[in-house]
Amino acid sequence: MVMDKGLSLRQAEDLISASGNYVDLVKLGFGTSAFCPHLKEKIKLYHDAGMKVYLGGTLFEAFVVRNKIDAYKKYVTDLNLTTIEVSDGSISIPHDIKCGWIADLAKDFTVLSEVGSKEEGILISPSKWIKMMQTELQAGSWKVIAEARESGTVGIYRPNGQAHVMLINRILQKVKMENIIWEAPKKAQQVYFIQHMGANVNLGNIAENEVIPLECLRRGLRGDTFFQFLPEEIVTKMKQ
Repeated sequence: MVMDKGLSLRQAEDLISASGNYVDLVKLGFGTSAFCPHLKEKIKLYHDAGMKVYLGGTLFEAFVVRNKIDAYKKYVTDLNLTTIEVSDGSISIPHDIKCGWIADLAKDFTVLSEVGSKEEGILISPSKWIKMMQTELQAGSWKVIAEARESGTVGIYRPNGQAHVMLINRILQKVKMENIIWEAPKKAQQVYFIQHMGANVNLGNIAENEVIPLECLRRGLRGDTFFQFLPEEIVTKMKQ
């Protein structure tokens, strides 16, 4: 999942031309869609390239806090979007209400739901992370997103950007890996997930100019993961 934080039409075309084969989803980050010219044209470019497009969860929350959920549905529909994100990273939403929205929206949209707070210092126990992810998937989410923000310093990461290994391992004991998108904006975070979960792990909040470098990490064509994907007989021979 790539984050578009206000790319122009030409930049979107360049993204598609350079690395479109490796992008599944594009998130129009936070509230940037409200200020982008030629928005419908850009969305069509992404759709025509086979990418799912959705608006950042912060914009969803901006409508929710103003009690304008129906206006949000209309806004999304008017943009010809079929994918939608439900989140509560900036405001507090009772979880049963959040799941109710997921179930309702899943009737008409592919729903991604985000779990975790955007605020530093707010800790959620592993058992609560697991319960929220499981409940949101049951409510109708296609995939759940593990929160990290574009900074990669909250949620599943410590303030220094290092992964909360115990939390991540606990989640994986109860939630299938293919149902989770891990936000991983920093290279070290991408390396961590690829090394521990394999080349096909779902990663999100990737910068548009980092798609090809990330693909190199996935294929063992970068120093950080070079030895991970070598045939075992070659690695053994090198160690002799």
